[in-house]
Amino acid sequence: MAKLRVWWIPQVPMEAFYIPVESPEEGQKVMNILAAYDCFQYNHNVKPDYANIGGLQYFNEEYGEWEDWYFEDEKNYYDNLDEYIDEQSDRAEEIETQNKALLEQVHFD
Repeated sequence: MAKLRVWWIPQVPMEAFYIPVESPEEGQKVMNILAAYDCFQYNHNVKPDYANIGGLQYFNEEYGEWEDWYFEDEKNYYDNLDEYIDEQSDRAEEIETQNKALLEQVHFD
């Protein structure tokens, strides 16, 4: 299995920080948590605003570099993690349930 990591920038234009993950599904859960946490902090005046961004990367052994994640097989190509999980993952419902619980704790202005 490829090495994976989430990259996250909680306030653009800061530099990213990285979280190793075991699967695309785990990466999605981590990004959902980070996004909700940024919003939670904003809702509670911990920070006056935020402009966050993040994504999933895999380590390309051939080139020795981290690259944006994608999934490809004989029939499918995904470079959108949400679409991949919705259409290919057996953990889509679990991830959606967790994300719904997170989003119930924040509000978007």
